[in-house]
Amino acid sequence: MPSRSLIARKFRFLALLVVSLCCSAVFAQNPEGTTVDPQTRANIKGALKYLASKQHLNGSWSAKEGDTGHPVAMTGYTLLAFMAAGNLPDQGEYARNVAAGMQFLVDSVQPDGLLFGVQQGQYMYSHGIATIALAELYGEAHSPALQGKLQKMIDVILQAQSPSGGWRYTPHSNDADISVTVLQSVALRAAQEAGFAVPQNAINKAIEYVSSCYGAQSGGFSYQPGQGAGFARTAAAIYSLQVLGKYDDSKVKTGSAYLTAHAKDREWFAYGNYYAAPAQYMVGGDTWKNWYAQVKQTINSTVNKEGDMCYWDAKLDGHSELGPVFYTAVYVHVLCMPFHFVPLYQR
Repeated sequence: MPSRSLIARKFRFLALLVVSLCCSAVFAQNPEGTTVDPQTRANIKGALKYLASKQHLNGSWSAKEGDTGHPVAMTGYTLLAFMAAGNLPDQGEYARNVAAGMQFLVDSVQPDGLLFGVQQGQYMYSHGIATIALAELYGEAHSPALQGKLQKMIDVILQAQSPSGGWRYTPHSNDADISVTVLQSVALRAAQEAGFAVPQNAINKAIEYVSSCYGAQSGGFSYQPGQGAGFARTAAAIYSLQVLGKYDDSKVKTGSAYLTAHAKDREWFAYGNYYAAPAQYMVGGDTWKNWYAQVKQTINSTVNKEGDMCYWDAKLDGHSELGPVFYTAVYVHVLCMPFHFVPLYQR
């Protein structure tokens, strides 16, 4: 029986072939009826060109123009955006950009599995998104050169898990929060999908921590246990539960309803929707169809155009320190969900 990654590669090739033959038609459609319409397709195309233009000579991306901040994290987010649009190191219009970005991340892995050049105060954010990107790439190509380094990165995540089951900013923290935990949870799932062994005990502990952040009264999730619920926190939490295998957990259902009720929340809009997209996608049905239609309209209405390039800035949530590379990568990723190119988002 073909592997999931082989099936995904074949699907990606066929989808790209359809695009080349039917470029004036609706780009793609999923079983729930969500479509990537011509306007969205054009914005994605322009955004990919914009992201490619911002890549540094060493293969990395950074948070802002002329800045070298957060290169590992920004490269991880941008690679996942290119992959969501069907690009791999050996496939797609931006194959060379993906290959260069992947090599930058690989070269950043030190012998102990930690990443070079990452700010230690929020280290696990960058480690998590880089591991997700490399695990997805390894799951597609199974490069022997990548396998050993990726295993060390996974080991760092497992060793950094706190006694409560979650993760925090540094590899040696004793507490946890939902914003860091989601990245490590997704990274472990991506690693499993790519063929790496992940102890079930680590999965069970992570589920326990995420569940402890649930608020029965609101139906949402908090940043840490006992705090108030919020849109971004709830999106991160139910996405974590899903990738950890709890697709039909009652907390996922109520959390999804919380997201729908708070969909216009502008606090951490980009960050929250980066997790709400795959979460609602895996919920499926009208929940996903209605959510995608709304978020697509919101994102498209705020696009900036520069010639034949498109990009997004902080106007939807106001956190300007993150810069247009981050926002553009996130919104491309969200808009591309109906393409089905990322195996991680399949139940």
